Amino acid sequence: MDQRLLTIQDISCVGQCSLTVALPVISACGIETAVLPSSVLSNHTAFKFWTFNDLTFDMENILSQWKKENITFSAFYTGYVSEAQIPIIKKIIKETSRKNALVVVDPVMADNGKMYPGFSADFPKKMAELCNGADVILPNITEASFLLGIEYRSENYEKEYIEKICRDLIKLGAKNVVLTGVSFEKDKLGVAVYDGNSIEYYFTEKLPVQMHGTGDVFASSFAGSLCNGKTLLESAKIAANYVVESIKATIDDKDHWYGVKFEKAIPYLVKALGK
Repeated sequence: MDQRLLTIQDISCVGQCSLTVALPVISACGIETAVLPSSVLSNHTAFKFWTFNDLTFDMENILSQWKKENITFSAFYTGYVSEAQIPIIKKIIKETSRKNALVVVDPVMADNGKMYPGFSADFPKKMAELCNGADVILPNITEASFLLGIEYRSENYEKEYIEKICRDLIKLGAKNVVLTGVSFEKDKLGVAVYDGNSIEYYFTEKLPVQMHGTGDVFASSFAGSLCNGKTLLESAKIAANYVVESIKATIDDKDHWYGVKFEKAIPYLVKALGK
């Protein structure tokens, strides 16, 4: 039976993030990609105006139809979801998993030291419940800090700080941790990969811009790489390099502020996976 990955997160109709990244990127990795939108936005919230439609009440009905049709999944990848959806998502994973199904959780809720608007102070505790039992979690340093209830440090930290975060995240019940946004040098940016035994690092050049949607590009290409049999570190390398290629494809277009042109970098991704 071919692999089928279900990704659960919001869909911003315009903005090159969340499901509009996950569906094409994971599909380009050669993996059948099913989607369950957690909400629909006209465009992401970095725009001045947007609409928002919550889809929590559709999730149970969708699950019931899938069960009637015996639809199952070999992998799951979750992104931006609400507190009320977390118990339903856990139920979906439990009731539609194939044997040894892969679960990747990107605990999307914060960046640059701040929680995203709309999340309560208790939300990190709920997200920690979703992380419990996941094969891999993909927090940035801000999200890791909220998950652990520790002070966020944006810079001037040592390896000991990063490695303690990784070890403590494992205690939440995740099997593996890929911590993003790690930097020990001003011109390098990368990830720490922890499998519960050892920590490995991978760094790329740090480009002089910050762009929307790069976390989604990383998580989607990471999940797709993992489903292709790549190791944790190999998947993290491919995903990090793909993000850099996507930024380079965008950086000269000053009007393209709302996302990265990941589509133009898909040939790199396909080549990196040997497709």
